[in-house]
Amino acid sequence: MTVSVDVILPCRDEEAALPGVLAGLPAAHGYRALVVDNGSTDATAAVAAEHGATVISEARPGYGAAVHAGLEHSGAEVVVFVDADGSMRLDALPRLVDLLVGGDADLVVGRRVAAERGAFPWHARLGNAALAGMLRRQGLPVRDLAPLRVAWRDRLLELGVTDRGFGYPLELLVRAARSGWRVEEVPVDYYPRAAGTRSKVTGSVRGTARAVRDMARVLR
Repeated sequence: MTVSVDVILPCRDEEAALPGVLAGLPAAHGYRALVVDNGSTDATAAVAAEHGATVISEARPGYGAAVHAGLEHSGAEVVVFVDADGSMRLDALPRLVDLLVGGDADLVVGRRVAAERGAFPWHARLGNAALAGMLRRQGLPVRDLAPLRVAWRDRLLELGVTDRGFGYPLELLVRAARSGWRVEEVPVDYYPRAAGTRSKVTGSVRGTARAVRDMARVLR
């Protein structure tokens, strides 16, 4: 079964990472890259366009605002959300998309497995483990908050995720579980961010703590 696939990459100041990220797009599968520029002060939009991506501008700050803008703009049957920092290789996407399209799951998520030393800072691992533990107590058997997600576009819109900040991935998982979705977690290699970039969330202990606090509110 052949389906259309849009790969949504929320971005803020990722000009250094985008050439390598977009070069890894599985072109043979016809995937389209949608780069959502979320208030970048560098040349993110120009670099994305130069490397063949469709560029969407989202002025509202927040990770959730960026990914939702990409979701609304997409016209594909299947959408993929993935970080644009170079930490995950896009050539891994076809096997995740195949699980969804083959009917094995309603939502396929990537569980990060460090492929190199330093890829997953200790404070980020700790925060992720705490939140994943909260999800498991709610009956969702996951080990990661899924920065890589694959789902049918129309069904995602029907979930009605409202968070437009860091809590978007967590709310998506919670709503999927409550709606009876089958969630399949697949290990994916996780690498250090591209040189010249810095995480807005896990780049510091303070940033990680703030993200965990904001995400935990979704579970209350």
